[in-house]
Amino acid sequence: MAKNNKFSKEQYLSWYESMLLMRKFEEKLSQLYIQRKFGGFLHLYIGQEAVVAGAVSATTIDDKMITAYRCHAHPLGRGTDPKYMMAELYGKTTGLSKGKGGSMHMFDVSKNVFGGHGIVGGQIPLGTGLAFADKYKGNNFVTMCSMGDGAVRQGALHEAFNMAMTWKIPVIYIIENNQYAMGTSVERTSNVTDLYKLGLSYDMPGEPVDAMNVEDVHNAIAKAAKHCREGKGPYLLEMITYRFKGHSMSDPRKYRTKEEEAKYQSEDPIEKVLATIKKNKYATDKQIDAIGAKIKKQIEDAIKFAEDSPLPEPEAMYEDIYAEPNYPFIKD
Repeated sequence: MAKNNKFSKEQYLSWYESMLLMRKFEEKLSQLYIQRKFGGFLHLYIGQEAVVAGAVSATTIDDKMITAYRCHAHPLGRGTDPKYMMAELYGKTTGLSKGKGGSMHMFDVSKNVFGGHGIVGGQIPLGTGLAFADKYKGNNFVTMCSMGDGAVRQGALHEAFNMAMTWKIPVIYIIENNQYAMGTSVERTSNVTDLYKLGLSYDMPGEPVDAMNVEDVHNAIAKAAKHCREGKGPYLLEMITYRFKGHSMSDPRKYRTKEEEAKYQSEDPIEKVLATIKKNKYATDKQIDAIGAKIKKQIEDAIKFAEDSPLPEPEAMYEDIYAEPNYPFIKD
């Protein structure tokens, strides 16, 4: 684990508020889903918040993020207003994608968050393409392409890895290894259980990271980003983490033991950051309570905004299907 004194008081308070917002937002989503306030699927990130918080603190707003369908934390970590996310979940026109994407397709291009993708592994070649575009344009940006441990069994990963190494594309591949692809453990899907080793046949550097510690995540992402910005090509990080909830809301988690769940919950990344804050007297109990109250109001305001927003008209289903042509090099 990283030494606590390397990071500032402001950084710890920022991590705490960011991760707590992710946690409380999703806990509320769980309640709203049961109340049938919105439909579709709902995949919660609870337990994995340090992966996003550490990635955000170690990079810039110009760096891109793309992920799979467990995608509520990524825009929140980048600063997206929760009310637009809530409206998207409710299927309202004021949502991030006008209510057409829902829980699994959270985009906020203004924050360089490019989804949210429901197709397992579909974001891997897309993230590689985003990074290639920056390399082609001469931008010194990186793309963080996240995926679950189940998605690494897709063939597109190997095609993307080969291309990224051949062309030295500035992409950080982040495997969020929460131990289970839906209900199937990593051990039951492959002989290779150290997933960072999947890059070895392409000579892609990589390493495992204790992703229950936000400090370790930050340090690993910072190292990988430096590697990419120096023109050395991609980097692979296996974030070893755990989802405290099921794969989705319909998952009773019978494939896991209570002892296993309790072990990981004792390593809650939010509680670790809070313990550091209290130990170093970075905030009083009153100030900590104020952060919680602020987040509670943010979520309440988001729900009201979503419930008060209009549903799309039926004809809206025919809109936003194709991009408007924009060819500035063609003269009338």
